[in-house]
Amino acid sequence: MTGKVFLIGAGPGDPELLTLKSVRMLQDADVVVYDRLVSPEILSLAPAGAHLVSVGKSPDNHPVPQERINEMLCNFAQDGLTVARLKGGDPLIFGRGSEEAAYLAANGVHIEYAPGITAAQGVACVSGVPLTHRGLATGVRYVTGHRKSNGSLDLDWSGLACEDTTLVVYMGVANIGQIALRLVAEGLSEETPVMAVAQATTPRETRLFSKLGTVAIDLRQAGLKAPVLFVIGKVVTLSADWTAHELDISKPLPGVSAAGQQAHA
Repeated sequence: MTGKVFLIGAGPGDPELLTLKSVRMLQDADVVVYDRLVSPEILSLAPAGAHLVSVGKSPDNHPVPQERINEMLCNFAQDGLTVARLKGGDPLIFGRGSEEAAYLAANGVHIEYAPGITAAQGVACVSGVPLTHRGLATGVRYVTGHRKSNGSLDLDWSGLACEDTTLVVYMGVANIGQIALRLVAEGLSEETPVMAVAQATTPRETRLFSKLGTVAIDLRQAGLKAPVLFVIGKVVTLSADWTAHELDISKPLPGVSAAGQQAHA
């Protein structure tokens, strides 16, 4: 008997942002295979008898290679089990979910998909920073700040350096300095506002407000650790936190660590 795999978007961390379909799939699972970015609050929703399998990766540390994850999902399903494959955000936005789905389909395994709120949307809802806004940003672009095996970032730098577009950078902690330099070299102002958010939508969330010319230094001084999402563009000025910062740096900013505020000062 062949089981099936539910490819589930766990969202940015807050369990209330899960879809009803995601919760139903998770609670039907015999096995839950989850990534590092899946919050403990979401894992607590798994059935009491389910087998939990961590396959989380971090930069330069892949204890379970992607090929092994593919095989694991396939083997569980072919043993007749229902597998919940939990991935942070949306599995099809920088989540390698399509690679896993292709492998499973090639091996005759039934797959069902539940989309998740991607980190950019989660950050927008908790920070009050919209991704688009009339008069400030007519579009938004999502890019990854990391390449396989730490390869060079071959991004469309000239296209990304547009002051009328909001740029959202995933997985960019290690390379934010290079990203900022390339954007400035292509004409984006060093004064362009930047918001960095770590562990968005969870109780452990921390925010840092900076500008393109200083974000690498500010981030290092603030000590924010991955996962961190960067929102670059004029829309950041719509945050009440940004306004308070610009008026009086001595005021505490809600949701911003002391280190983060000191770094921006």
